[in-house]
Amino acid sequence: MDKLKRVLSGRDAEEPSGLAEVIDATSLSWGTRVKGFIACFAIGCLCSILGSCLLWIPKKGLVLFAVFYTLGNIASIGSTMFLMGPMKQLKRMFEPTRLIATIVMLLCLILTLCSAFWWRKAGLALLFCILQFFAMAWYSISFIPYARDAVKKCVSVCLS
Repeated sequence: MDKLKRVLSGRDAEEPSGLAEVIDATSLSWGTRVKGFIACFAIGCLCSILGSCLLWIPKKGLVLFAVFYTLGNIASIGSTMFLMGPMKQLKRMFEPTRLIATIVMLLCLILTLCSAFWWRKAGLALLFCILQFFAMAWYSISFIPYARDAVKKCVSVCLS
């Protein structure tokens, strides 16, 4: 059976190296990947909902919202790494069709946290959360064929 695995993976010419053995030993089964995806995505949603609830706390609420909303988005993005694997996820994030959306999304994540912790500007944190939402939505629909074209068409019809 191991010989068949090596042939199908293209490693039949040589004996498995130490690195190949480590990769094989640490790879997750499909069921474990799905469970990890669901758990990480649920944590992301929970953080976003918790952030929305904390929004109404006087004085610190907006900062708490920005932090938890950002952590929720990071967890949601991280959840897809369980399905694809980290390297494939990073390669797909930085493909030419998603490059701008990825950069804007990551920049908004960082600027939200900077405005909440270092600059202590609640209004700016809220602005970056809104931009983060739109950047995340634009990034997410890039995985659906022709979804961006449909959104562009819908917006142009609404504006005209």
